[in-house]
Amino acid sequence: MQRVLIVGLGLIGGSIGLALRRWSEERKVDGRKPLEVVGFDPNLDHQRAAEKLGAVDKGAWDLSKAARESDVVVLATPVKAMRDVMEDLVPHLRPGTIVLDTGSTKAQVLKWANEVFPREVHFVGSHPMAGKTQSIEGADADLFVGATWCVSPSVTASEDAVRTVLGLIAAAGAEPFFIDAEEHDAFVAGVSHVPFVLSAALMNAVARDASWRDMKTLTAGGFRDTTRLAAGSPAMHRDIVLTNRDAVTRWIDAVVDTLGELRQIIASNDENAASALDAYFNEARDARAVWATQTTREGELLQGTAAELQTESVSDHMGRMFLGGFAKRLRTPPTRDAAPPRSDR
Repeated sequence: MQRVLIVGLGLIGGSIGLALRRWSEERKVDGRKPLEVVGFDPNLDHQRAAEKLGAVDKGAWDLSKAARESDVVVLATPVKAMRDVMEDLVPHLRPGTIVLDTGSTKAQVLKWANEVFPREVHFVGSHPMAGKTQSIEGADADLFVGATWCVSPSVTASEDAVRTVLGLIAAAGAEPFFIDAEEHDAFVAGVSHVPFVLSAALMNAVARDASWRDMKTLTAGGFRDTTRLAAGSPAMHRDIVLTNRDAVTRWIDAVVDTLGELRQIIASNDENAASALDAYFNEARDARAVWATQTTREGELLQGTAAELQTESVSDHMGRMFLGGFAKRLRTPPTRDAAPPRSDR
């Protein structure tokens, strides 16, 4: 039986634990499972919640002892905490131990790993491209199913270590994607880190306005969807942007440039403003349509956009716009067995 130690039992660590335990349970032979999942978190509430949820077979109250007894160690802590955790672990790791992380930035984490771990410890950088704004309470065994899981092995990681990590990724239902650490950071800054920054910026911009008290009563789906990321962990995102400064600032500059372009069009009295706005918004819509219709090798939509791509008639669309679809419900005759409408609304 292999022992996997998960250090950090938030959303990602808890979900990994749930996924690995389910996989192990399904492969039990004569009552013996191939994996034992042990969890440690300095936040005792998180550790107890993970045990209660079944995200780990048992909690570890002594990190050094748990490290000595583990074959694989998963670092699912905030990025800025990883170097300290590595230094705490390194005296207790056996030669041949495999360590992987789940951090949202890779270049800095790999640099720390190369400085801290001896060659006998095999470090594999990784990053599952999945998440929510919740912590351990939102842990889900299916969180990684169909998701891309970036893999950036250190130069000293053995082939066996990489294969083991790929096996864990497969057990979680994700698709591995090998990528250079620097390239990873440049890419995810644009598609993951800056979206949070923009969400937080919009939330702060409107919430600081004197009219916010009245304005917030008018908010609806567009505002909710755009600011959802701002509800995420401030500490986690602080660590992400501080360990990926160059790429994040480059993408912020790119967004500022495109906003400046859009602002200039809107503010102008040019007779061509309408056509320029059409072109701008059409370009964005078409680019998103291409993104939204990407498929996996099995033909499934890669980005989980099936609901927004469902076709509907013009009348259905108008009904949805009118009072949230209430008009459509009014047109639908009740069935004979339907309950009478409530009169207390």
